[in-house]
Amino acid sequence: MTSGKPAPRRLTIFGATGSIGQNTLDVLNQLGGRDAFEVVAITGNSNVGLLAEQAKACGAELAVTASDDQYFALRDALAGSGIEAAAGREALIEAGARQSDWVMAAIVGTAGLEPTLAAARRGADIALANKECLVSAGELFVKAVAAGGGRLIPVDSEHSAIFQSLEDGQHHAVERIILTASGGPFRTWTREQMAGVTAEIARAHPNWSMGLKISIGSASMFNKALEMIEAKHLFDLHPSQIEVVIHPQSVIHSMVGYTDGSVLAQLGSPDMRTAIGYALTYPNRPTLNVERLDFAKLARLDFEAPDEVRFPALRLARTALERGGLQGAVMNAGEEIAFHAFCAGRIGFLEMADIAEQVMEDMTGFGSAGGMDEVFAADTEARRRAGEIIARKEMAA
Repeated sequence: MTSGKPAPRRLTIFGATGSIGQNTLDVLNQLGGRDAFEVVAITGNSNVGLLAEQAKACGAELAVTASDDQYFALRDALAGSGIEAAAGREALIEAGARQSDWVMAAIVGTAGLEPTLAAARRGADIALANKECLVSAGELFVKAVAAGGGRLIPVDSEHSAIFQSLEDGQHHAVERIILTASGGPFRTWTREQMAGVTAEIARAHPNWSMGLKISIGSASMFNKALEMIEAKHLFDLHPSQIEVVIHPQSVIHSMVGYTDGSVLAQLGSPDMRTAIGYALTYPNRPTLNVERLDFAKLARLDFEAPDEVRFPALRLARTALERGGLQGAVMNAGEEIAFHAFCAGRIGFLEMADIAEQVMEDMTGFGSAGGMDEVFAADTEARRRAGEIIARKEMAA
């Protein structure tokens, strides 16, 4: 005789040790923890101490570190827990292939593409926080989700806001979508001021608490550039329908404009747990312990047009959208290499966009992706060329 209690939902969490992953685990705890959810697999990068703690706390069946050389450290940290340990690229893909109902895709960079594809192909619902799945392989990834039969639910606050503001059956009436951007820490800085900033300065976001890559991407507005490309694939839009507006308070997370002149917006405190919770319980809304908006205290909401001279990443995104094909993959790969060089002090803050643009110009001949092999080939070549550009800059300095 059954009690009538529903079986726990089976989940996989990619990128558990990052800010999105940690917030996901907090949401799970708020919504019932191990009584309501079974964590099939949990993955992280080199912070195996935290990964092991998380795996034990949520009762994961498998814990995977992306770092091959961290396998023994993870295995030892999990000793006696009964949790399986694994490491490396193939282990990440295998984690994606394990049967679960819902996958948080929060691995930063193209490293998240293969495991997320593995999960999509077997029909899991994908809560997408990894930008590169759509930026580098948009059409292929969307087709893989559709073929698998799962749902693609965005977790980025901006795309979640659009997802929540789209009326059922009214896609034909969508005139435009407006992605909001805080403007980051350098919203009012001149290019001359930005030229000398360090990674430590650039990571200090005024509103959101995020990881290093996302924080610096916000400062350079490369995050927003990637979100423009993501939006095209997520919502089947023409590039001309995608707008960006600076909104320093980060209260309106994005908007949808309709053909009758109406604009629907989703508002909330800047807390990623809202979008994560919605993706987890969609189409229902969970009860979450997050800060509520106090409109009397807000006083004002400001908006301004983005400056594509000071923040050329937005212009590069429009170029990638217009060219199509593999330009998104090329732009993303070039920027990733430039990001790591900036963090290492090898290049300046403004040079990240210069390098990405040069790689895009060098690789305009790369056509559309017929399969993932072409995506990875373009990614690899763009990284190689970006590395060469950085090396030449260092030699000339």
